[in-house]
Amino acid sequence: MSNHLKHILAHWFPLKDEYKWVLATIFDTEGSSYRKKGAHMLINDLGRYYGLLSGGCLESDIMNQARRCWDNNENRIVTYDMREEEDLAWQLGIGCGGMVKILLQPVDKKNQYLYLHHLYQAVCDGQFAEYRQRIEEGPPKNLFAVASQKVRKQPEFVLNDGGNELIQTIAPPFHIAVFGGGSDAQPVVNIAGQLGWTITLLDSRSAYARNDYFPCANSIIKTPLSELNSAEVVPKWINTIDAAVVMGHSITMDAEALKLVATSSAKYLGVLGPIHRTDRLFEKAELEKQHYPIPIANPVGLRLGGELPESIALSIISEIHCYLENSDGLSISGVFHQ
Repeated sequence: MSNHLKHILAHWFPLKDEYKWVLATIFDTEGSSYRKKGAHMLINDLGRYYGLLSGGCLESDIMNQARRCWDNNENRIVTYDMREEEDLAWQLGIGCGGMVKILLQPVDKKNQYLYLHHLYQAVCDGQFAEYRQRIEEGPPKNLFAVASQKVRKQPEFVLNDGGNELIQTIAPPFHIAVFGGGSDAQPVVNIAGQLGWTITLLDSRSAYARNDYFPCANSIIKTPLSELNSAEVVPKWINTIDAAVVMGHSITMDAEALKLVATSSAKYLGVLGPIHRTDRLFEKAELEKQHYPIPIANPVGLRLGGELPESIALSIISEIHCYLENSDGLSISGVFHQ
């Protein structure tokens, strides 16, 4: 399952009144840690948890700490310092060498579910939301509001009105449109699904884009792209996508895809195939490549190596991930230069 907050809340929401719940949030870290501030996990009294705050080494003790929240129905702050031999984290055999501070908050109807139900509805609607958590022990004090600007930014740990707050902009998962429902699109959709992205798959051909071949697709559209391009009413998804991949293996369909993406909210366009073929697509679409409104990745993907469809899909999704996260895609360790 994806660890995006939307998917964590999707498990919690239908069961929010069936069990006792605790929201666990990392609000500060120092040194090495698996997750950074702003990471969330939801825990219930059956011992199930959704989301990860570590590589699995802290979760059992976090569960024990959560039971104390249920006992007094108040926040708890727990620190795991992997730098100190006397600390519990060291005794657990973690040895990461960093420090993690976690806020535990009971979630129930009496405290308005910490506004998590409103937050869930917002991200399901594709909205950005601001979520504030007061970092203190005692009764929970969280706030929620729909964000005025659709900007992805890092969580902030700030001092407000005499107390510490963690302020987060919760963004919906990235939304990708995949034009083409052939066999090579299956690993692309599957990997994007593992990341928790929203996936719109488009292919009007009867033998393509079948539901049972693409279980990770959130929406499969069979309407011909020429009809979408000439429609008076613009479909909602066109203005919510972050990236698009054109891989229909049809000059006519792929050219129509270029026209549709040009009118969309996409910030990235990847086109499968060689440059000379893409030039033909632009000629067919009667578009000027140099004046296209968004950057074009062609040939699409990072230079990862491998020839399998799964390797190509990983290359494509990796490039999209890097682009949307504003990352350079380089090795963290520099191992390639050793």
